[in-house]
Formats: sequence, structure tokens, C-alpha cells
Amino acid sequence: MPRRWNCRGPRPASSSQPSREREREMEARSPHRSAETLTQPEVLAGPETLDPPDWSFVAALAHRIVDDAVDHVGRVRERPVWRPMPETVDALFRAPVPDRPTPVEDVYRLVKDAVLAYPMGNIHPRFWSWYMGSGNFTGALGDFLAAIQGSNLGGGSHAAALVDQQVVGWLRDMIGFPETASGTLVSGGSVANLIGLTVARNVKAGLDLREEGVAALNQPLRVYASDQVHSCHRKAVETLGLGNRALRRIRTDSRYRIDVAALRAAIGEDRTAGMRPACVIGTAGTVNSGAVDDLSALAEIAVEEDLWFHVDGCIGALISIAPQNAWRVKGIERADSVALDPHKWLHAPFEVGCALVRDRTKHRETFAVSPEFLQGMPRGIASGQWLHEFGFQTSRGFGALKVWMALMEHGVAKFGRLIDQNIAQAALLANLVRSHPPLELIAEPEINIVCFRYVPEGLSEERLKEINVEIMLRLQETGVAALSDTTIRGKHCLRAAICNHRTRPEDLTLLISEVLHLGREVSQT
Repeated sequence: MPRRWNCRGPRPASSSQPSREREREMEARSPHRSAETLTQPEVLAGPETLDPPDWSFVAALAHRIVDDAVDHVGRVRERPVWRPMPETVDALFRAPVPDRPTPVEDVYRLVKDAVLAYPMGNIHPRFWSWYMGSGNFTGALGDFLAAIQGSNLGGGSHAAALVDQQVVGWLRDMIGFPETASGTLVSGGSVANLIGLTVARNVKAGLDLREEGVAALNQPLRVYASDQVHSCHRKAVETLGLGNRALRRIRTDSRYRIDVAALRAAIGEDRTAGMRPACVIGTAGTVNSGAVDDLSALAEIAVEEDLWFHVDGCIGALISIAPQNAWRVKGIERADSVALDPHKWLHAPFEVGCALVRDRTKHRETFAVSPEFLQGMPRGIASGQWLHEFGFQTSRGFGALKVWMALMEHGVAKFGRLIDQNIAQAALLANLVRSHPPLELIAEPEINIVCFRYVPEGLSEERLKEINVEIMLRLQETGVAALSDTTIRGKHCLRAAICNHRTRPEDLTLLISEVLHLGREVSQT
């Protein structure tokens, strides 16, 4: 049986106590101290710490955790993608905050039995639901080591800050941005897009917006995007004080790309109406169907109309490194800012996104605040770069290490091949759909998202939606596969987003077989 340790037990002996601590010990032994001082609880009990009294026990537990983690990932195919949680597990997470300690081995047992056993499922090879990467074990080790080091990425002169900026530089190079561009790692695409749009707003406002605020705008700003733009952009313009109406959605063409002629017309209309066109958002991979806007055409319009050109590349920016498909995002290198997500096609464990800005000076001017406690020094810890000057956060975790370690292990070329592999798998799935009626392909896949549905003859759209939703839910509940659903041009459909380095062709064949089986079963009820 594992040995339990007492969280209030004695500290292990140290051969190098700080001098102040030695002074306190000497004072405690001094006969000149008063009885009142000697009876203080903190003196009698000694200082508390979160460190264990027995590091060898923790080492053994840590080894066990790593062994279990290797087994968890290595045998992922043997488990269902997802499964419902029983009431006993659900109840565990409604319990009040604990007042008294629980032995750490018991805490880990709860994690293993009630947390690891009921995942969302995105590391599974048949998870194709929301657009997520599937992680990698080296990246998970990177997260662990980052937490052990405990560095705060607000800035300063230390190795974590250098790793962070090296990763930003690598991402910058991947999409073809100049070396003079800047960037910041963030939690994900929503914040990365908000960073880019904040710089765009401030640069194009025509006044010092940081001092005056949006109330001082003499013309309402306009931001343009396709009607397929991600919902995070609505949140962004609302957060920036511009309001949802500032985001003008432009109709899309037959391939679900922004209609360039309609965009030009909208810009002209807004200028005539006294608006101030400020920014156009190009989407490199829409969330519904994976459509990629004509980024080169948008870059031209941005130059002609004096607009900030932002690219939401959270899905597809990294296609830039895919040898067979990089042409699909040509023009992204001309953007003023780009949002991308290493936790998608670089398969970094959640969470890590990145905002890149071409003009470093404009980027810094949008966010930099330097109170005395955050000013640089010629030497010492504060002599490094202050990373907080390029985003909202002053404190930030060391998310770069997991990306750095995985790129060092595999090289960027392998990640490019994996992107090509997923795009090829989407084409394979689309062909399987075409060859298995009554399945219907709703949109030709441009990259790695396939939209399709089960369509028996003679049924209404309402009934077809009921059937396909039930197929989706049964796939999830049986643990066979995880799909999501969407509606494209009035047609509800199933959506498979293949952003998974573990997916194999036989997984796609199994999906088609199960959808056909469940479709027949559901449509007859």
C-alpha cells in the first residue's frame, strides 16, 4: 500500500537554509525571548509549505502517473470517443470546496477514475466534431515542464521568454511574414482575432483612441467579413465598443467565399453614408465548410481602399507549410495581422493561439503601458523584453514550450505533411459519401471539412434534420465517432472536421458504414 504523508508534517532537512531563516532559529533558541513570543503558533509549528515532506514518495507517484498517461494515449483506439458520465461522477463535481486535506494518491485516483475516464474525446482518431487538434505526448510533457518551471511570461530576462519569442518567430516565418513583424501567444483564436482587430481599430480610427475612447469617433467604423465569418468576430467588435452593426457581413459565392464585387460595393456605400471603412477580414478556412477567401484579392482591395487587412487563419493559416496545399492560402503573407492556432494543426495541447502583426510599432503602441514596476532595467531579470506590451495580459503561462518541443522533435515539414494528409482524407470521405446513396454531399470540401447528410427520399427538410441530428447523437453516445452539425444555405447537415493526426482511412470507412446503418434504423422509427 502506498505510504501516506501528512501535509503538516516536518519539513525535510536542508543543508542550505536562507540566512534569515537561520536568524529566526537562533532567535527562537535565545533565552532573552519572552514567553509570549515563544508561544506564537507559527514558531511552535514551524512555517507551512505546499511541498511534500517526502519527495521520494512524490517521485514514485509521478512515475505512476506518467505510466498511466502513456497507456491512456497509446491505447486511445480501444476506448469510445466519448461516453456519458454517470450520476456519481456528475455529483463529485458538485461537491463543495474541501476544507481538510486528501492524500495526494487519493486525489490522483479521483482524477484517473472521474476525469481522464470521461474526456471530450478530441485526442481520439474518430473525433471530427468541433475544429480541434488531437494533441501530442511531447507537447503534454512540455506543459508539465512549463508548470514545473513556473515562469510568468509577462516578460523579463529568462529562458521561457526567449522560447516564447522564438516560437512566435517560427509561426511568423511559417506564414511568410517579415522578420520585423511582432506577435504574441494567447489562449486561442478568439483572443488572437481580438488582438488583431484592436490594432486595426486603433490604427484606423483617425484619432488617439487610447486617450479619447470610442465616444470621440466622429465617424462610425466599419469592419467587413463574409457571411461565414466566425462568431468570435461579433464578440470582438462588441468588446471593442463598436457594436455588432459595425461588422458588415458580405454575401458569399458558390464556394462560400466572400464575394469580392459585393465587398467593393459595400465599402462604397458606407463611405457615401458617412461611415469610415476600417478593416476587412479574410477567412482562411470557414468554420462551417472550410472555405478559404481569395486572400490575394482582399489584399489588393485593402491597399486600394486604405483598409487594415486581417486574416482569421485559426483553421487554415498553417496550410502555408503544407507542400501540396500551400497555394490555397496565397496572399496571407500580405495581411496586416493574422490569427492562428497552434492547438489545431500543430496539435499542441490546449490552449495556445497566436496573433501576428506586420507592423511591430503599431502593435506595441496599441497595448504598451509601462508603470514603474514594469519598466526595463539595464541588467538583471527586468533587462529582457516586456512581452505584456503586445497584448492584454500582464501575467501569462509558458504555453510556448509545448509548441517548441514538438516542433524540435518532429520538424515543421512533418506537420505540413500531416495537413496534406488531413486534406486528402477529407477528399476520400467526400468520395465515400458520393458513392453511398442516400448520403448527400452538401458542399465540396476545399480543405478538410466535409458536410453531408443522410437523405432518404420523400422527406421534408424538418424530418431530415431530425434524422441527421439523431444519427449524430447516436454516433456520440455509442462512442463510435464524434461529428457536429451545421446548416449551409438552408440545408441542415452533418459536419466532419478532420484535424487529427491519428485518423486512418479505415476510420472514415467505418463512419460511412455506421451512418448508413443508423440512418436506416432512425428513419424507420
